[in-house]
Amino acid sequence: MPFKTINGRKLHYLDEGEGFPILFGHSFLWDAHMWAPQLKALSQQYRCLAVDLWDHGQSDHLNADRYTMPELADDYWQFTQALGLEQFAVIGLSVGGMWGVQLTLDHPEAVSALVIMDTYVGAEPKATQESYLGLLAAMRANKGVSEELANIIAPIFFSPKTCENNPQMVQALKAHLMAFPANNLPGIEILGKMIFTRDCLLARLPEIKQPTLVVVGADDKPRPPTEAKNMADRLYNGKLAVIKDAGHIANLEQAAEVTKLLSSFLESQIVYSS
Repeated sequence: MPFKTINGRKLHYLDEGEGFPILFGHSFLWDAHMWAPQLKALSQQYRCLAVDLWDHGQSDHLNADRYTMPELADDYWQFTQALGLEQFAVIGLSVGGMWGVQLTLDHPEAVSALVIMDTYVGAEPKATQESYLGLLAAMRANKGVSEELANIIAPIFFSPKTCENNPQMVQALKAHLMAFPANNLPGIEILGKMIFTRDCLLARLPEIKQPTLVVVGADDKPRPPTEAKNMADRLYNGKLAVIKDAGHIANLEQAAEVTKLLSSFLESQIVYSS
């Protein structure tokens, strides 16, 4: 399992395939393996790099009292530089899309194309901010994710159709949440606070000139399609795709459709140098 040391901490990542590099960012409370269907398909043509967030998967603890989205984006930038990448594309879901936008704004010369999925770079609406911060406080009070909390959190990520037709996927997430090690929880709380109190980047979206695909599940509760359209409309070269019968984890709920969409977008935008 490969690791790169960034600012004294080890980032774990999956490295599959050869070709033009694609950097994948996963959702909060998941890990790099959530991209398994896309890695299997896209690694036939590209070098796919899926990185675990701090305190997720096999990456080290954050060990910070406070952390910001620009700092997270810079950690991913340093990761790309540690691998010697000069050009790459970014595919980020949820918080992966948030840091993906920040990294693209900070280093436009390096990002060839951008996909942001089930995410929003505006400020978190007050109602949902209070709700999510409350869940983080409950995790701290319980010293982990209890079954009761897992039953509240897990359905947030999925379309009602997924909950009905694929309960195994929902149950797998519940088990994953309840298995979080206690010593990961401080870092997870810091990351959660970073996400839900983030600064608004909507006004800066027109600065992004790279071709950008905005993808959202039609049933995404945390990041509804209205937010995705708001971002796509502000982008210089943006395109919106809404995935039917998918929620916040559209890439797993409708894996074949999303993989086909990503493959088509990358083929049309990534120019190989001979």
